[in-house]
Amino acid sequence: MRLKTSLLKEELVSCVGWTTADELYSCSEDHQILKWNLLTSETSLVVKLQEDIYPTDLHWFPKTVGGKKQTQAEVFVLTSTDGKFHLASKTGRIEKSVEAHKGAVLAGRWNYDGSFCGLDTSGEDGQIKIWSKSGMLRSTLAQQGSPVYSVAWGPDSDRILYTSGRQLVIKPLQPSAKVIQWRSHDGVILKVDWNSVNDLILSGGEDCKYKVWDSYGHLLYTSSSHDYPVTSLSWAPDGEVFAVGSFNTLRLCDKTGWSYALEKPNTGSVFSLAWSVDGTQLAGACGNGHVIFAHVVEQHWEWKNFVITLTKRRTMQVRNVVNDAVDVLEFRDRVIKASLAHGHLVVTTSLQCYVYKNWNTPLIFDLKEGTVSLILQAEKHFLLVDGAGLYMFSYEGRLICSPKFPGMRADILNAQVVSLSNDTIAVRDKSDERVIFLFDTLTGKALGDGQPFIHKREVLEIALDQCSPSSERKIALIDKNRDLYLTYVHRHGREHKVCKIGTMVHTMVWNDAANILCGIQGNQFTVWYYPSAVFTDKELLPKTLYMKDGSEFSRAPHILSYVGTKVTVRQGDGSLIYISVSPYPALLHEYSAAARWEDALRLCRFAKDPSLWVCLACMAMASRELTTAEVAYTAIGEVPRVQYINFIKEQPSKESSLAHTLLFSGQVQEAEATLLQADLIYQAIQVNINLSNWERALELAVKHKTHVDTVLAYREKFLQKFGRKETNKRFLQYAEGVEVDWEKIQAKIEMELSKERERAANASVRSSIAPRR
Repeated sequence: MRLKTSLLKEELVSCVGWTTADELYSCSEDHQILKWNLLTSETSLVVKLQEDIYPTDLHWFPKTVGGKKQTQAEVFVLTSTDGKFHLASKTGRIEKSVEAHKGAVLAGRWNYDGSFCGLDTSGEDGQIKIWSKSGMLRSTLAQQGSPVYSVAWGPDSDRILYTSGRQLVIKPLQPSAKVIQWRSHDGVILKVDWNSVNDLILSGGEDCKYKVWDSYGHLLYTSSSHDYPVTSLSWAPDGEVFAVGSFNTLRLCDKTGWSYALEKPNTGSVFSLAWSVDGTQLAGACGNGHVIFAHVVEQHWEWKNFVITLTKRRTMQVRNVVNDAVDVLEFRDRVIKASLAHGHLVVTTSLQCYVYKNWNTPLIFDLKEGTVSLILQAEKHFLLVDGAGLYMFSYEGRLICSPKFPGMRADILNAQVVSLSNDTIAVRDKSDERVIFLFDTLTGKALGDGQPFIHKREVLEIALDQCSPSSERKIALIDKNRDLYLTYVHRHGREHKVCKIGTMVHTMVWNDAANILCGIQGNQFTVWYYPSAVFTDKELLPKTLYMKDGSEFSRAPHILSYVGTKVTVRQGDGSLIYISVSPYPALLHEYSAAARWEDALRLCRFAKDPSLWVCLACMAMASRELTTAEVAYTAIGEVPRVQYINFIKEQPSKESSLAHTLLFSGQVQEAEATLLQADLIYQAIQVNINLSNWERALELAVKHKTHVDTVLAYREKFLQKFGRKETNKRFLQYAEGVEVDWEKIQAKIEMELSKERERAANASVRSSIAPRR
């Protein structure tokens, strides 16, 4: 990826701002506001300002918020050296001028949501003030002894980031909230920016460095020292890249800090940078009187044997690396976003969406909104996200659904907080980061009872598996503690069972063709060959992992994709490395899904990998294939499990066998419910006795008026073994009126088991007669 630049002449330019994706306003010290049209390459004078107005900053009022167009969107704020800010219309007419600061007003920014108190200004007098949309002073947020060179709103418009000499300060609008302040540079900080999508902060200053921070003030990246101070920087709207400007220098960087491209145009100092709303173009105000325009080109997308490159703004090159065949794709408009997966290329331009299955005949349909910020693909359909909402399309171009939820802000969604599978859409809520909304892809309606999944901590990243049946769809999530959890999407009438499967996990990706999960855990590359083992046999989950030392990775690696057996990892310095994973686990998943258990056993015997045997054992137990599970557990020496499987096989009825299979997986409530539904009351009571769930056992016995003496007898025996006396009031109460006679109890138990065997035999006879009829 790099920037293709062009320079256009003007006086010393101080600030620039985009009105649309192809129209820019610039202000210069000759008091002129010019309009640049990139489609027609025309430049026109909007207005000539008064002689005493020397502009310092320009910012347009946000056009859309959460998909709703703003009535005041054709207004921009212009700050100047005379201590005033000016509210101006698109025609250049000054609607209002406000005395704001003593000395120059150095910055003026509208907040993201265009709310009532939507404008902040900072000046040479060290003050930061909050103003209403109409220019009425609402509060003075801060006051200090040094000039405030730059300010930025937080993603929720409830905090403001500003410079204070060599320090950065985050101050909430609520007076009682905690202020975060930290020393961040060795020189005066000249520019800051805060992205609403990734919640990351940029800063640059006179120490000739730019730095990336999280919203708590933790340093994520620091650049090497440039030759000159960093005078400007700006996030792209989607938060994936940012631009940095210095003297005769323009740099394009990834969100993690490393540099894609370095340009050395003859610009002088770049005082201001602004991205177009679609994130494809960049404009800069230059000290030598130029306005610099830059277009992002040479982006790359890879999938299996195809590599696609954006060679020009409207041209893509497709290369098949197997036979070196090359195809060129031409588009009518500028390419904004693209995605390549599951055998389809999806490209969005400013007006249309193109879907390619082969390279000759794309399917084309028009877009309502041209600013697509995210494309996600599944095997059967794809999801487009723009500032107005989420839209699910089939690969035939048919709109399937458009899910919505209260407070949805589609403009701040990214690939970490939205996930797609063939039947489910998952979206993490921004207002409460513990909440994950789950939608059906066909209807757009919330799954189940309509209630979202709520985790116990804030969620940073989510990912749906790609290959499970709809009823067994799973979602993996990384929370604020960097713990990795797995849970089922469908609750089936019970609470979500959430199981932790990893710690200190920084990044994760599901395989595209099997339910295998990979991630970077601490300093190790980890593959969970069968993550669902946590629901079947949690103790054996660690034995299903493949772990590789990650010391070869540089700082902050990120997994881009896991296709087939190849994992692509982007390192902290921007380089790509490829890791090969064994093909056997994916083959084992395929055999298990098709119930080809003999083939699965042959594969494990051939591979001689203990982790495969563990995976097969868990898969077989999940499918209740006891014979295969017994062989697999025997192969890894799990004698107690083999014995329990034989015990399950010996159960007289299918219901008992199913209940004990559920118990094997730790599903006690489900096992009990199975027995009760089959009217096997004693067996349900005995299950709770065996697990020392004494109160539940007594509750069932009393409720069904049977085997109360059995529960009391086993309880008494249990207490005698440990030399304890009964203290539970309920047990003392029933012990007074119930006589415990072990001989009678044994006889009752034998009678219950005999009834169960007889019932099972009758059921077997009925099932054998039914087909003949």
